[in-house]
Amino acid sequence: MTRVPPPDAADRPHTAITAETDLILASGSTIRQTLLRNAGLTIAIHPAPVDEDAIKRAHGTPDVTADHTDRLALTLAHAKAAAIAARHPDALTIGCDQILRCGQTLFDKPRSRAEARTHLDMLRGHAHQLHTAIVLHHGPDILWQHVERPTLHMRDVSAAFLDAYCEMEGETMLTTVGAYRLEGPGIQLFERIDGDHTAILGLPLLPLLGILRTIGKLPR
Repeated sequence: MTRVPPPDAADRPHTAITAETDLILASGSTIRQTLLRNAGLTIAIHPAPVDEDAIKRAHGTPDVTADHTDRLALTLAHAKAAAIAARHPDALTIGCDQILRCGQTLFDKPRSRAEARTHLDMLRGHAHQLHTAIVLHHGPDILWQHVERPTLHMRDVSAAFLDAYCEMEGETMLTTVGAYRLEGPGIQLFERIDGDHTAILGLPLLPLLGILRTIGKLPR
């Protein structure tokens, strides 16, 4: 698990930010919304309209090192936060992104059930990392950024198990980068998981709550 430290801006006071400052999640992810609301936060939901494929192409050579993958995840998270923060300059905007890396391959969300099955066949019996980036913007200002890399060890599951799993999950497999939901039957795919559970779900919650306390959005 690796953390990317926040920029220096996170250490400076932001007097315009109060407990009443609106908090926006620039994502339509149901699990991210649930994590924040279960933590007692009041949030508005504004999914960011960004062209992720174009951003990935502009990012340059598809280097599959861990550091490059961190930077790509941060670039995508910043693009999402910036798109929404421009429309709501007085609010705090959370941007998130998650990239799955297994060996020398980066995985996007599967586009079909057949592709999801192919991804699972590639992942079974191997460890992979989820590069989970989260950023916080206040209007044009980048207040904070953070990346974690939880590692998940998938069992060498049988073909029969995968057939049953894919039938059970159906189109739900297309909603996550790994074609699995740890909060659902996907947990049966794994023999060991290293790292923060909320980071695996797509939003490292404790570091976010920490920065919200630092800047005065949450009480200390």
